[in-house]
Amino acid sequence: MGDEPRQAPHPDDAEPAGRSMASALWRGASAGILAVLVLVAVLVAGVPLVTGASAFTISGRSMEPALPLGTLIVIQPVEPAEIVVGDIITYQLEPGEPTVATHRVVGFGFTAEGRAFVTQGDANDGIDAEPVRAEQIRGRLWYSIPMLGWVNAAVSGPARAFVLPVVVAGLFGYAGWMLVSAARDRRAGRGARRQAEARSTEDDGSSGAMP
Repeated sequence: MGDEPRQAPHPDDAEPAGRSMASALWRGASAGILAVLVLVAVLVAGVPLVTGASAFTISGRSMEPALPLGTLIVIQPVEPAEIVVGDIITYQLEPGEPTVATHRVVGFGFTAEGRAFVTQGDANDGIDAEPVRAEQIRGRLWYSIPMLGWVNAAVSGPARAFVLPVVVAGLFGYAGWMLVSAARDRRAGRGARRQAEARSTEDDGSSGAMP
């Protein structure tokens, strides 16, 4: 007695598997993109907002290679007495003025107002012309991320109040869409498997029938 001929796989059986693999790859890539976007939003806006820190963008090359052009820096308020040589601080060029610089503390000095800080950019040949007084200091470097400063600069000023809520809402919307899409794909996959099992059962019944 010869072996019964094997039933050739239905051409549609492989299609759901292919779609399932493509959907899984797309969901993985989308999850990675979403994670990066959320991380950027947290580092640029979330952490400074929650901790009372401030975010700035390095717009010059005086602190290279430690802080390249376009680096996002986040600084925390610091008591002047806690600053030591080697710290990187952000300070006002003039007390009360918005323009700031970020340089490294290389020493200490004294002015008529009291203790001051001698600063220098890592890429500069000499120390800064004027010592930094305590009231000029905005904070000490907490963390920095290359290139993300451009993102911070793009949403600075009045635009920040509008752009950041939109970005956050968009991220949550995208996350919701991914969850709904994943659930839909799982239902479609289960339906395709049931159809394939039903066809397989019908094919087995047909091959066992007597001529």
